[in-house]
Amino acid sequence: MNFVEELRWRGMVHTMMPGTEELLEKEMVTAYLGIDPTADSLHIGHLCGVMMLRHFQRCGHKPLALVGGATGMIGDPSGKSQERNLLDEETLRHNQECIKKQLGKFLDFESDAPNRAELVNNYDWMKDFSFLDFARTVGKHITVNYMMAKDSVQKRLNGEARDGLSFTEFTYQLLQGYDFLHLYETKNCKLQLGGSDQWGNITTGAELIRRTNGGEVFALTCPLITKADGGKFGKTESGNIWLDPRYTSPYKFYQFWLNVSDEDAKRYIKIFTSLPKEEIDALIAEHEPAPHLRVLQKRLAKEVTIMVHSEADYEAAVEASGILFGNATSEALKKLDEDTLLSVFEGVPQFEVSKTDIEAGIKAVDLFTEKAAVFASKGEMRKLVQGGGVSLNKEKLTAFDQEITTADLLDEKYLLVQRGKKNYYLLIAK
Repeated sequence: MNFVEELRWRGMVHTMMPGTEELLEKEMVTAYLGIDPTADSLHIGHLCGVMMLRHFQRCGHKPLALVGGATGMIGDPSGKSQERNLLDEETLRHNQECIKKQLGKFLDFESDAPNRAELVNNYDWMKDFSFLDFARTVGKHITVNYMMAKDSVQKRLNGEARDGLSFTEFTYQLLQGYDFLHLYETKNCKLQLGGSDQWGNITTGAELIRRTNGGEVFALTCPLITKADGGKFGKTESGNIWLDPRYTSPYKFYQFWLNVSDEDAKRYIKIFTSLPKEEIDALIAEHEPAPHLRVLQKRLAKEVTIMVHSEADYEAAVEASGILFGNATSEALKKLDEDTLLSVFEGVPQFEVSKTDIEAGIKAVDLFTEKAAVFASKGEMRKLVQGGGVSLNKEKLTAFDQEITTADLLDEKYLLVQRGKKNYYLLIAK
């Protein structure tokens, strides 16, 4: 596979230095991509860069994932309007280990292949670097005029951020530039990959290498992913979509991809999966005459959920999705863990009821009218039950005065009442 061609048809090339393609055709190349370690999980905003590394390795080249322990302590001004929080070493080490585990699902770190991936942390070579050494080794090669001309610096200086730019952040491009120099000298790394907002920092590194030892290195960036409506990709009302199930359940993760627009699905399936071109073209052709069937979204959600989580998590997410929108059984409902149950029914009306009442045994009609306002009156509930329009935990309620006990509780605290086809209510016993 040709790496640049692969990225091109996937819409993953924004800018590329001349000579990059020729270098990749000539030899096995080592490239690095920087990852910010400010959290102990990656989120889907990182995925485009990670997929670049994945394709790079699959094309026979050697990827380095650089966790920015040192740069994470400072903060990158690119695309940011304010400074970052600074992290301590213990937190950084913890975050690094968690990130490596996640990257292991995308990259081969373990085999004996000559192009196996490596994880490096710039804290390891920066922590003993004195300010005087830095000023002599790096600072004297790059002029302030050169640094000032960068877009990321200009934006901050021209009043887009009230606080201007600290000296710490101003030096960021030199620190990132030194990473490239260090990896060039120690790992023969000749290519840096990144998002298009990193172009200024990457070219500073290439310039530093040229001025320090006359070496020639290259750069390739991917576009920043946006939504077709111009909105920010990967952000929802509840925040980032994380790869760690502790922060975003596999069900919510699956739902995010399932709910992208048709336009976005066409782009995202190229960027966020490893499916070959012929298969993606066939999926798009199948999707276009019947977009309501969401062929693209379903396949995209399946591929990414299995890649990030597992096949079992994907199947559980599909089953959970069927509970709200399909004819799922009470068995499927009982299999849900509490987090998924709450994710599935987020946004449906919820009522708190007394667990003591349920322990004592209470008639459904009393519970659903007096204790929780699922029905406006007992008469309304009786009529609906007689017409087969009321379900408890996905099973039809046959008698409106059926006794509800703790045996009916899901996860020992929830009852799911369904009125008609579409109206759900979640009762929480406390």
